[in-house]
Amino acid sequence: MLKSLYLNNRFFLVIIFLVLLLVASYSLVWLFPIAKVLVFVLIGLFFLDTLLLYSKKTAFKASRKSFGRLSNGDKNPIHITLQNLYSFPVRVKVIDELPEQFQERNFQIFENLSSQEMKNVTYFLRPTKRGEYNFGALNVFVSSPIGLVARRFQFSQNVKVPTYPAFFALKKYEILAFSNHLTEMGIKKIRRFGNNREFEQIKEYVQGDDIRTINWKATARRNTLMTNHYQDERSQHVYNIIDKGRTMKMPFEGLSLLDYAINAALVMSKVTLSKDDKAGLITFGHKIDVVLPATREQRQMNKILENLYNQKTAYKEANFERLYLTIKHKIKQRSLLLLYTNFESLSSMMRQVVFLRKIAASHLLVVIIFYNTELDKMIFQNPTNTEEIYNQTIAEKLAFEKKLIIKELQKYGIQAILTKPKDLTVNAINKYLEIKAKGLL
Repeated sequence: MLKSLYLNNRFFLVIIFLVLLLVASYSLVWLFPIAKVLVFVLIGLFFLDTLLLYSKKTAFKASRKSFGRLSNGDKNPIHITLQNLYSFPVRVKVIDELPEQFQERNFQIFENLSSQEMKNVTYFLRPTKRGEYNFGALNVFVSSPIGLVARRFQFSQNVKVPTYPAFFALKKYEILAFSNHLTEMGIKKIRRFGNNREFEQIKEYVQGDDIRTINWKATARRNTLMTNHYQDERSQHVYNIIDKGRTMKMPFEGLSLLDYAINAALVMSKVTLSKDDKAGLITFGHKIDVVLPATREQRQMNKILENLYNQKTAYKEANFERLYLTIKHKIKQRSLLLLYTNFESLSSMMRQVVFLRKIAASHLLVVIIFYNTELDKMIFQNPTNTEEIYNQTIAEKLAFEKKLIIKELQKYGIQAILTKPKDLTVNAINKYLEIKAKGLL
């Protein structure tokens, strides 16, 4: 009982008031009997308050509910259900012991519940790291209308919840695709250029068909316009390749570049499979980590999700030579390779361009690098002293060098994207749709 009994601020305020009253009674003697009576009243209310709170063994219920896993980088709802089983209204203070990754020390929720009332409370958590998150106890401090003491109840102790790459985005893109509202996410409708060589059938011309597909021989035979129809090319191999080197550890808005790449790769894999293509995955750092062959089997998304869950950087330089050798020996069919990496200078890219060119000789390679959005703060500021002018000049040089990297890659026939971290997923999908529309693969 003593372990669960806590004194409220109201109790200490009353004690302070009585102490001041007793001190004042030294000068005003008539206050002493009043103070004495109030002390006994306080003692009586204290025991009455305690008796009310401990009159029932099971007097309050609470529970914490969340998804079986958290989505990295997204706001995850956590639901708390409170139920008052007392015969009187209570004041409730909820302290949820959040995982240490959030470093939250002052998390509190206050609610008022009438007798036999049940109430649902929701708060949100945004994790920025993958891995296991350990929730401690759900502490509920219940006070009666007297409010001198509180009784602590503990529920849902020591719950482990894994945090996976941003799987919320999968549902979001699926819903928007189903409702034909993908343009709200920035996904562009890209006009298809030409047709592939997989002929399907000849049909009568209808308004809207491409006049370039008219089959004049069939038209002459049937005496009506006939057009050739082609199947969209399917089962193409698309690999998301994630660099886990030290340059991918840089954080933006709480998430590292590695996490942005992982989240984008997850969504890209889902989009790839929805387009009837085959999705694969490669992760590498100073050595090759994961090589998941591209397939369209039902369990492929689960395999990709599980492999992305445990990816961590080793703070070492990425080995592009090993990547090239792995691709050469493991991927025999011409494939679309989306390489998520980051080059901070032109010289660092030139050290690796020989391997990128060799990869691009056999596959359609798209190199995706990140624009440092923190540079904009310095570039667009109004400098007031020499130091700020110097910083602004360096920032402009670094930003321009990123554009030079893109130009240099394109000079060698390598597709390249420079993107802000938050726009990575949308830009990657747009590039994939563009490649499909143009029939480049």
